[in-house]
Amino acid sequence: MIDARNAADVTGADPSADALERELTVLFRRARAASGELARAVHPDLEPAAYGLLVRLQEAEPERATDLASYFGVGKATMSRQLRALEALGLVDREPDPADGRAFLMRLTPGGRERFNRVRRARRAAYLRQLSGWDRGDLADLARLLHDLNESTAEVL
Repeated sequence: MIDARNAADVTGADPSADALERELTVLFRRARAASGELARAVHPDLEPAAYGLLVRLQEAEPERATDLASYFGVGKATMSRQLRALEALGLVDREPDPADGRAFLMRLTPGGRERFNRVRRARRAAYLRQLSGWDRGDLADLARLLHDLNESTAEVL
């Protein structure tokens, strides 16, 4: 977490930190808006925050709810509510965890996977159109730097 005592020391003192904060703020605002559109494209009743959950499940399924909550930095109750909503929409299923009979593993349903993949393909195509003038090496660098940022800020943001 950001320490308020130290935050006052850096405010306005470092132009690169100011630029980083400004650009991340714009990126996050745009990402929230895009998540709403993407979620509605998967299912009209899907909450915007749940799109990222579908991304994670598609990449790492099956996964326990507690592991998902930890990955996203949210409480178990929040994650349980989101997963129940996804189940009600027919996008995910739960199955008993063979390693722990008290726990469940979550995965996309076939219909959820089809809907998600269709939207994801369209999203990636839009990214490529928007960034068509970029050098492929620069795109790879951006992806690597964003990954590094996500890894290093898991506790901060």
